[in-house]
Amino acid sequence: MTAFRYRRAALALTAAAVLPLTLTACGGDDGSSDAAADKASSSAPAEEKSSAPEEGTTPADGPFGPACATVPKDGAGSFDGMAQDPVATAASNNPDLSTLVTAVKKAGLVDTLNNAQNITVFAPTNDAFAKIPKADLDKVLADKEMLTSILTYHVVGEKLSPMQLESGTYDTLQKSSLTTKGSGEDYTVNDTSKVVCGNVPTANATVYIVDTVLMPKS
Repeated sequence: MTAFRYRRAALALTAAAVLPLTLTACGGDDGSSDAAADKASSSAPAEEKSSAPEEGTTPADGPFGPACATVPKDGAGSFDGMAQDPVATAASNNPDLSTLVTAVKKAGLVDTLNNAQNITVFAPTNDAFAKIPKADLDKVLADKEMLTSILTYHVVGEKLSPMQLESGTYDTLQKSSLTTKGSGEDYTVNDTSKVVCGNVPTANATVYIVDTVLMPKS
C-alpha cells in the first residue's frame, strides 16, 4: 500500500512538471504562426495606383481637335505630307482650307508665306469664311489691301506651342496683336475663334485651324 502511494505521488509530480512545458510549447507555436502571418502581410505588395494625368489637362504633343479627323490619312494633304511642304502649299492640299488658299492667292501672299521662317498661321476653314455674308466676302476678296490686312492678321512671326496659347498676346504680321487662351486641347483666339485642329506642322510653320475668321483690331 505504501509503495502504491509513492507511485501515485510520483505520477502526480511528473504530470505537474510536464503540463507547463506542454502549454509553453503550444504558446510558442501560436506566436510563431502569428509572426509569420504578420510578416507575410507586411511584405505583400501595396495596391498599385494609376499615375496617368487626367485627360485634357496637358497640352497635346501632336495635332489635336475634332476637325483633325477630316485630314487625309496619307498623301500630300495628310499630316505627314503637310509637314514636308511650306505652309501655303500645305494648305492648298487640305480641302477644308480651299477658300483661304483662294484668298491668299488673290492677295499675292503665297511666296510671302512659303518663304517666311518659323511662323504660326491661324487658318480659317471654309465654314469660317461661310459665316461672312457673301456680299461682304466678295467685297473683301476684291479689295487686295483689305484682304492682305485680314490675312496677315492671321500670322504670328514665331512658332507657338499649345502651351504658349494658354494665355498670350502676340503681334501679327499685320502689325496689331491677337490674344489666345485655353488649356489641354481647348483654345480660342480673340475670345471668338475656336481652334478646331491645332498644332499642325508644316515645313516652315505651325498651323492652328480655326472656325471663325479673325478681324484686325485696327
